[in-house]
Amino acid sequence: MASTRRILIVDDEELMLEVCRDSLYGLPDVEIVCLADSRHAARRVESEHFDLLIADICMPVVSGVELLARARAADEAIRALMITAFPTLETAVEALKLGADDYITKPLLPDDLRATVVRILDEKKLKEENRLLGRHVERPFVLEELVGSSAAIKNICSTIQRLAKSSTDVLVTGDTGTGKELVARAIHRNSSRKDKRFVPIDCGAIPETLVESELFGHERGAFTGATTRSLGLLEYANGGTVLLDEVGELPLVIQAKLLRVLQERKIRRLGSKEEIELDIRLITATNRNLEQEVRAGRFRSDLYYRINVAEIVVPPLRKRPEDIPLLVAHFAEQFSAESATPTPSIDDGVLEILCRYRWPGNVRELQNQVKRMLSMASGSVVTADDLPDKILERASNEGSAPGRGFFAKRDSHLANFEIDYLTELLERHGGDVTKCAQEAHIPRGSFYRFIKKHHLDPASFR
Repeated sequence: MASTRRILIVDDEELMLEVCRDSLYGLPDVEIVCLADSRHAARRVESEHFDLLIADICMPVVSGVELLARARAADEAIRALMITAFPTLETAVEALKLGADDYITKPLLPDDLRATVVRILDEKKLKEENRLLGRHVERPFVLEELVGSSAAIKNICSTIQRLAKSSTDVLVTGDTGTGKELVARAIHRNSSRKDKRFVPIDCGAIPETLVESELFGHERGAFTGATTRSLGLLEYANGGTVLLDEVGELPLVIQAKLLRVLQERKIRRLGSKEEIELDIRLITATNRNLEQEVRAGRFRSDLYYRINVAEIVVPPLRKRPEDIPLLVAHFAEQFSAESATPTPSIDDGVLEILCRYRWPGNVRELQNQVKRMLSMASGSVVTADDLPDKILERASNEGSAPGRGFFAKRDSHLANFEIDYLTELLERHGGDVTKCAQEAHIPRGSFYRFIKKHHLDPASFR
């Protein structure tokens, strides 16, 4: 069943309780508790969860003012609607000062009461969802669409189109920064759930002690510090799609509970006996080899087989260099639009260097480097001078081939110079590395790295 919202109505007049109950009858997923004894009501608000308190301001023993104060002390998230038979400005100000969301006067009009209650409950739900999103950690790497012309990207797009039509749970694997979240979003956007929520959850960013509460939610008093009821991210996503990113980071005890949720499609908040039906499509992502994690005892085999109904493997950027020029153009247009500036041209030499670089950070690293290039460019054309030394050096170390342009030839001449110079030094000093390093004015360790790079053995010169 859906999540139930609880309303406590307190009035010492039985007739007024009947009017309130009848006015609110039929509200979806709402449980109504009516009490004429304000002392009993005070005990209930201190020990149970209620979403809304409706109370008469003037009651014997425990007034509505005191009841609201006790309710707020026990649960700061409870909303309140006060009832008064004396509609004065002072009464209204007093009720609002107490933290009441609104007040309503006697005699009650059923339609007015019902509309006010619906508004307050909807506002409370929206506030809870906004608080949930505020806790939620979502990485900023989000692209508008998959970009690339490689066979790998075309195959991924084709697979997404087929899987999006079903409700099959999907496992997306690949190195960090390859765009696993982008693949998950594409599945969601092309599915029947596209108008519902897409909720990405970074399992590695949530402290282990909070994972269960973040995923499944909790009731007030479920643990120390749980002063209010809180929706879990899975419940928040009900009807939509959930991405559990870095699912391999989940503790084993949470893996067991997640498996039960996937099998029964029900969740139970911490501290609650109520089961809530769950209708979500689950997409998981990881940069780990889950089969190895299973063998090592760090990931449950039954959960692995449950989430791996269909798998999409996103290859690293170094294995699809033909996509790099398209991605560079895409990011350049994107960042230029954000800064309201013309999109600069990218020199062919720059693209050549970028295609030779290994991109250990994959597409995310390329995205950041394009933004840096555009920021550093002094004219309408991005040149090699706008690239960081790290990119230039590491791209050069990837080797050179005939006819690949200025940088390839430069690398080749530099390598020949180093070999000739090092050989000459080693011959002159009889393979004495210390004397060679001193003459070259470089540290001895650096000299060793150079000769190792070119496979030169000092012993052969002695």
